[in-house]
Amino acid sequence: MQEEMFQPEPAPQAPAPLSAHQRALAWTRRAWRPAATVLAVLFALLLMGHVINGKNGLSVWRQKRLEDRELQKQIHDVQQENAHLRQQVDRLKSDPDAIEHEAREKLHYAKPGEVIYALPTPPPADTQPAPAK
Repeated sequence: MQEEMFQPEPAPQAPAPLSAHQRALAWTRRAWRPAATVLAVLFALLLMGHVINGKNGLSVWRQKRLEDRELQKQIHDVQQENAHLRQQVDRLKSDPDAIEHEAREKLHYAKPGEVIYALPTPPPADTQPAPAK
C-alpha cells in the first residue's frame, strides 16, 4: 500500500502552441485593462482642463463674478446718488429759500444792489514736499 501512496506525478506537458489568432486574443485580453485605464485618466484630465479653462469654465466664472460685484457696487452708488438728487429736487420744489441758495451759489446771481466778490480759486496744493536747500 505504501507504493500506491507515493506515486510520482507525471511530468507536466508543454502547452500546445497557440495559433496567431489565439495569441492576438490573449494579448488583447491582457492589454485591455491598462489601456482602458490610461484612456480613462486622459479623458478625466481633458474634462478637468475644459471645466477650468473652457468657454464657461471656472476661471471665466470667477472673472464674471468679480465683474458682477463691481457692477452691483456701481448700481448701488448710482442709486444713492439718485436718492440724493431726488431729495434735492423735492427741497427745491417746496422751499423758496433753497432755490435762492442754489441760484446764489451755483449761478452767482445777486439781488438788486448787491455786489459779489469772486475770489480766485487757490492752486492745488503740491503733494510732494519742496526740496530742502
